[in-house]
Amino acid sequence: MAVYFLSDLHLGAPYFSDSRDAEMRVVRFLESISHDAEAVYLMGDILDYWYEYRYVVPRGFVRFFGQLARMTDAGIRVVWYIGNHDIWINDYIPSELGVEVIDGYRVETICGKRFFLSHGDGVGNLPMGFRIIRSVFRNRFCQWMFSGIHPRWTVPFAYSWSRHSRTSCRPRTKENIDRPWNGLMRFSRDYLASHPGIDFFVYGHLHILRRGEVAPGCEMVVLGDWLTHFSYARLDDGHLDLLTVPQ
Repeated sequence: MAVYFLSDLHLGAPYFSDSRDAEMRVVRFLESISHDAEAVYLMGDILDYWYEYRYVVPRGFVRFFGQLARMTDAGIRVVWYIGNHDIWINDYIPSELGVEVIDGYRVETICGKRFFLSHGDGVGNLPMGFRIIRSVFRNRFCQWMFSGIHPRWTVPFAYSWSRHSRTSCRPRTKENIDRPWNGLMRFSRDYLASHPGIDFFVYGHLHILRRGEVAPGCEMVVLGDWLTHFSYARLDDGHLDLLTVPQ
């Protein structure tokens, strides 16, 4: 039996040329691993936008949600770490799909290895602007105010924000890739110094596919995404491999 980690699917994102095809690509992958998966860790930004109201939930993602439900019904553990796009998960996904939802980070022993698990948006040296936006999005009063606006306005606004955020990103130069990677590496090394015994730090968020040594016997892994890399990690017999889905 194996354990799988994947991140940054951004299902429903407005910049997909075919959102249904993007969703079905993920569903087919999850179906393909169901025969040997002991657990699946979804490491954040699984949905490009999700705002869950008390009595209703947004439309879409039926096939993806159905696949998660089939997996949990079959006894496969599915753990969903909240990212910075799918912040507003409340009761629906845990109660209806049987998925364990984690907000923040967790240190967990998996198959005899010690893991630090986080989407990656809430650790390290975060830019001031991002910290302000993150605190507003997670503020309970702001969430309550937002919920009072009709979805006909909030949903298009959210997807427009997402499209603008992606199209206005700086070019993917080596410097722009190395800076956030180095920030997470510094955080991981500092954390390991005060919390020894961790074998792997696993993050999403950066949309890069990369691994590196934190210290002897300890690695940091960033999982890539399902926009360009179609990547995941697989833990089997104590070995963690970074893999991609053939296109």
